[in-house]
Amino acid sequence: MIESIQNFAASFPDWLQWAGVMLASAIPFVESYFGAVIGVAIGLHPVVAILVAVIGNVISMLIFVYGAGAIRDKATKNKEVEEKPKRQRLKRMFDKFGIPGVSLLGQTLLPSQITSSAMVGFGANRNVVAVWQIISIILWGVLFGVLATLGIELALR
Repeated sequence: MIESIQNFAASFPDWLQWAGVMLASAIPFVESYFGAVIGVAIGLHPVVAILVAVIGNVISMLIFVYGAGAIRDKATKNKEVEEKPKRQRLKRMFDKFGIPGVSLLGQTLLPSQITSSAMVGFGANRNVVAVWQIISIILWGVLFGVLATLGIELALR
């Protein structure tokens, strides 16, 4: 799958490949980390690859966060939220790690779009979720972009 996304981004004209990386990074499970790797692999400058990967992922995540927030507001308007046993267990895990923990570590298991929507669904402040998700997206994008750059440099030696 990553190879076909890489081919998609590489199929853009050279001056527009950044847009392909940005679009690819908006896809859940590709995120900023694989987007940065794809950008570096197709020959974008690492800073550009990381920047556009982060921007694509952030835009997508914000749509999910504020969309989930709007849906939650409508669903819970003038209603008491029913706490089912499964929901209570997930909520306890969320309470244990908090927004920062889930934001920073959640991307190892699920895409930022899903983890951020879940946190908002649990009632977390969507602005706080958005800020921590942006921090996480930047950190993961930079980490993988640097690793990809170092890996390509080593491979070319």
